Amino acid sequence: MFERINAILIKEFKQIFRDPRMKTVIFITPLIQIILFGYAANKDINYVPMAIYDRDNTNESREILRRFTYSKYFIPKHYIYTEEEMNWLLNKAQVTVVVHVDRGFGRNLVSGKNATMQLVYDGTDSNTAMIVMGYANAIISDYQNHVLKERADAMGLPSRAPKVDLRDRAWFNGNLVSRNYYLPGVIAVIVTMMSLLLSAMAIVKEKEIGTMEQLIVSPLAPIELIVGKLAPFAVIALIQVILITILGVGWFNIPLRGNPLLLMFSAFIYLFTTLGVGLFISTISSTQQEAMMSVFLFYMPTMLLSGFAYPIANMPPVIQWLTFFNPLRYFLVIIRGIFLKGVGIDILWVQMAILVVMGFVVITLSALKFRKSLG
Repeated sequence: MFERINAILIKEFKQIFRDPRMKTVIFITPLIQIILFGYAANKDINYVPMAIYDRDNTNESREILRRFTYSKYFIPKHYIYTEEEMNWLLNKAQVTVVVHVDRGFGRNLVSGKNATMQLVYDGTDSNTAMIVMGYANAIISDYQNHVLKERADAMGLPSRAPKVDLRDRAWFNGNLVSRNYYLPGVIAVIVTMMSLLLSAMAIVKEKEIGTMEQLIVSPLAPIELIVGKLAPFAVIALIQVILITILGVGWFNIPLRGNPLLLMFSAFIYLFTTLGVGLFISTISSTQQEAMMSVFLFYMPTMLLSGFAYPIANMPPVIQWLTFFNPLRYFLVIIRGIFLKGVGIDILWVQMAILVVMGFVVITLSALKFRKSLG
């Protein structure tokens, strides 16, 4: 049995490494993807392009605009003088926000009245708009405290009122770098895609080149053929995990606080589900093109319902219920826990146990379907 499986393993590895394009897909493409994702998957918002519309031109208006200009959150791109310019810049997406100080701002502030200014921002991306609004409110609040302090000092009153001293601390990802959160997820997404694609193509390729009949009449048992076909892709996927992890930690300084061996073990468990699904797709597909389309049809909802890009807690209850059947959801919890929190199997055993059960079920069903297709 082991000799026959070993023969298939050697044959598969020879076929894989004989094709230069396959070597590029397996080893170069994931590295390019992690580099692109590493620079693109970043939700930290700094230096927002801003236009300044100052209709007051007083010391007070210039002071508050100076605080916007010299903060790390905004960068002035345009100084405008009409509302038509403001409309044009926002419509053309030349700026994200326009800070508009109306006439009478300084006079009202000096006389103790309410002073009004306007923040006009591009709400196309609601997430960015909310963050920009938070930055602006923080700057305005700081300026308001500065004005109150100056006024209290001038009147000989205490310049500081009692306040709540809130000292916050991020327990994990102390610098709150969004890349640290997304890149471990990218590793999971890339491994999912590659393992699905490679395993789905394995049997279909034999059908297309006409060698499937030779395998059927050979003395190989179905389980031997399955192991021999899928094991090389499991090894390749684990090598990809190692390479991508090294690049993520070494190039992007992603913290790996947990045990690397636990990371590899959990990836190995997760691969049972993806390789099993790939095997199932290969049994119901007649051509490589058909298999590739089936992989993408499975991959897109898997990624969207995993919590990779969108929090599961924000999804409707019915959709949240569907995510419980998504193996990528559990692998993301594991991989982010190992990278960012440094937790061990004592914390992650539930997710790992679920992946073991899912992998066993998927592999069993796929093997039965494969045996039926051979018959």
